[in-house]
Amino acid sequence: MPEPSRRVALVIPWRTILKLIVAAVVIWLWFKLVEVVLVVLVALLLAVTLNPIVTRFERRMPRWAATLLVGLALVALIGGFLWLTWASLSSQAAYVTSHFDQIQRDMWKKVPGWMQNALGGGNLEEIEKRVGNAALSFVRSVASAVVVTVLGFILMLYFLIEGQATRDWLIAFVPATHRPKLHQTLVECERVIFAYVAGNVITSIFATVVVGVSMSLLKVPAALLLAVIAGVCDFIPVIGFIASSVPAILLALTVSTNTGLAVAAVFVAYHAIENYLVGPWAYGDRLKLSNIAVVLAFVVGAAVAGVIGALIALPVAAVYPAVERIWLREKLPEETVVEHRQIEHRKAG
Repeated sequence: MPEPSRRVALVIPWRTILKLIVAAVVIWLWFKLVEVVLVVLVALLLAVTLNPIVTRFERRMPRWAATLLVGLALVALIGGFLWLTWASLSSQAAYVTSHFDQIQRDMWKKVPGWMQNALGGGNLEEIEKRVGNAALSFVRSVASAVVVTVLGFILMLYFLIEGQATRDWLIAFVPATHRPKLHQTLVECERVIFAYVAGNVITSIFATVVVGVSMSLLKVPAALLLAVIAGVCDFIPVIGFIASSVPAILLALTVSTNTGLAVAAVFVAYHAIENYLVGPWAYGDRLKLSNIAVVLAFVVGAAVAGVIGALIALPVAAVYPAVERIWLREKLPEETVVEHRQIEHRKAG
């Protein structure tokens, strides 16, 4: 006798369905409100970084006055730098723009034939088109990052003034049993974010000074512009400074081949010094990110939200060890937590 057919019932708990709906809504909101989310994240990063300074001034004046004082000082610092260097930067940018075609053709003549074929079949016009499209996309991303940063700076002032009350109001939604962990997480996140931003500022200043002085000594055109580019790109650890070496080497090659090699040597030497001396001193032991983690965070952040996404992704990735230690320790195997901690100690040592 044939066996009677069996019916298989697939039961999905209502909680699972609810989680899927919530996840879908979050993803939909992300695509709709990505710019708003980026502004909020930038504001939080800036607020966390400047909060220790505001707190110190708060001992002598109201918090709103301390916040405005720090904000105005930051604007004056950036504005003063641009005011002092704008004439030189604009003239050097005009020089590079006016000589770009000639520089590009001179560089193309020095490229071996096999590399010309690999890049574009020896067709310079095709290469120019690709470079132009990539440059235009990058400029748009940078412009968007500037707008997001400016809006984030304005929102940062409100976070600094009302941040404590807002944080307490949000923590009230968290069950009392989880609040100690949440408080510890916030403290760890603040520590990591401050280390990231403060360390980036220090290393970027070092990069700007080193590149500016070395390019001037080597008589490379647009030395100040190259220094500013190196300082800005250095905000992206590992990758940014390497990317800033390309225009410097290209401009140096217009002087001579030896100058181009010297500039390449300067960038390689400083990159090694920053990775093993300046970086560890600037970041301390608070930012425990491997180079692989930096690259992956950069790629994911850039793919999601361009330049500003790449910058935001790094401190978010750096927060993970704290989240694992505080929230996931009981769920992960004990040996995994122990091995991760040993790897962090070896890297720090």
